[in-house]
Amino acid sequence: MTLADDLAARFGQALDTRPEALREASRDFGRLVRATPRAVLRPTSATQIRDLLQYAGPRHIPVGVRAGGHALYGQSQAAGGIVVDLRAMNRVGPVTGDRVTVGAGALWREVLAATLPYGRTPPVLTDYLGAGVGGVLSAGGLGGATHRHGLVADQVLELEVVTGAGEHRVCSPGRDTALFHAVLAGLGQCAVIVGATLRLVPAPGRVRRHCLFYDDLARYLADQRRLAEEARFPYLEGQVRPLGDRGWRYIIEAVAWYDGPSPPDDGRLLDGLAHDRAAAESTDLSYAEFVHRVDTDEELLRTTGEWLHPHPWLNLLLPHDTAGPVVGSVLADPAFADLRTTGLVLLYPLVSARLRAPLFRRPPGRLLWVFALLRTAPPDSHGTAARMVAANRAAYDLARAAGAVAYPVNALPLSAADWRDHHGTGWQSFADAKRRFDPHLVLGRGPGPELAPR
Repeated sequence: MTLADDLAARFGQALDTRPEALREASRDFGRLVRATPRAVLRPTSATQIRDLLQYAGPRHIPVGVRAGGHALYGQSQAAGGIVVDLRAMNRVGPVTGDRVTVGAGALWREVLAATLPYGRTPPVLTDYLGAGVGGVLSAGGLGGATHRHGLVADQVLELEVVTGAGEHRVCSPGRDTALFHAVLAGLGQCAVIVGATLRLVPAPGRVRRHCLFYDDLARYLADQRRLAEEARFPYLEGQVRPLGDRGWRYIIEAVAWYDGPSPPDDGRLLDGLAHDRAAAESTDLSYAEFVHRVDTDEELLRTTGEWLHPHPWLNLLLPHDTAGPVVGSVLADPAFADLRTTGLVLLYPLVSARLRAPLFRRPPGRLLWVFALLRTAPPDSHGTAARMVAANRAAYDLARAAGAVAYPVNALPLSAADWRDHHGTGWQSFADAKRRFDPHLVLGRGPGPELAPR
């Protein structure tokens, strides 16, 4: 019996080997690398995932995991192996007061659709709600409320997982703690997340969204730091947009929650800031409208076809002390000149002490900066996309020399030595967890997170 026949006999209709299924699993949102698997498993239970890993591990068959399919550089792919597509495991609920249990294959918009009718929301959300729950928890998850509440992964009360060794386990901060901390922000290296119990908080009825404009980077950084440390706003992000032919404009996006007819006190919230008051913009929205605001952008990009173009994105975490020079150098680099006509630049602060997942790497210091360069390459120019990835690497090297680390959801080739450097003093404990929970080293073997200890 061939391996293909053996797999088909064991997993039946849950195993998909159709050419079109393999083509879909061989690519991701990044559209930059491609690795064709042997099969796609579409499980409906943790038992099927357990059986697969018990089978694949001793045979050293690579296993990749995907839900929303928004990896950027092959992180969910499995060349010659099996991709586990979790989308069928997307149950959400029940919602019980301050928590909700969700399947790892659920999208965050599906989580909100279930919790908002109860007046509840996760404390931290990523801006894009089409990502899968399991993928975001594996990366850590950043958003506008991270400066106040921490990572999306920091809101997890309990996890249901299947380890690389094929063990179906439930873990939490007080139960099987080592496994719990090896999975959250662990980049899928130790276990497949099957489900999670998430903390919920009351959802506001309305929001007031302020856009505050700056022409000077130093003033922008100073005001952002003040807002983050004082936690004036429950949501705080920022962007960089082109200003004329050479300059840049910096925009604080500060959002306040409120209920009922009385809006927040703008004078108190904006007191002492150095923004251009004549240019400031304020908008009132429902909370649901605000959290779904990126949906309109997605619909437009799907209509134009750009959603399916290559996405050589780069996400960095910069130390506060060197953020200004790094941002200035990268934005002045001709290799990133296309950001003046397309793409998006994010720049906003996080408070390090509020980021609690042990495996989440961050630069030193009390304050750090998310610096995200979100570009789109033309679909018919492999050379252009390759040059953009090379520019990412150069920017990463520049930033790393200034104390930065990568938020590792990037189109960025990294060697085993780079990953050791990324983990720093935590490398050995991570390597020990990898050997313990994925002893056959079959998980997380895509071109991105090549983390298997040597």
